[in-house]
Amino acid sequence: MKSAYELAMERLRKGQPDAPRLSDEQRKAIAEIDRRYRAKIAEREIMARDDLLKAGDAETAERIRQRLSDDVSRLRTECEAEKDRVRSQV
Repeated sequence: MKSAYELAMERLRKGQPDAPRLSDEQRKAIAEIDRRYRAKIAEREIMARDDLLKAGDAETAERIRQRLSDDVSRLRTECEAEKDRVRSQV
């Protein structure tokens, strides 16, 4: 029995027959990149939460939230760039 993920991937392949298939090594590398960046984002969120608890005023709290948002956005962009590099190694 196929998982929902496998069924979805089959449907995608039918829509994009020329799309390159990833090797097992590429899939593992992409999974590792995802894991590493999820950990980095979680670390930033925890640090920001601690900083928010220590924040004395609303202005400081807003700066902390903005910094967190910027960090998360940057990390997600880096993550996608790394995954694209792995995907292009066909």
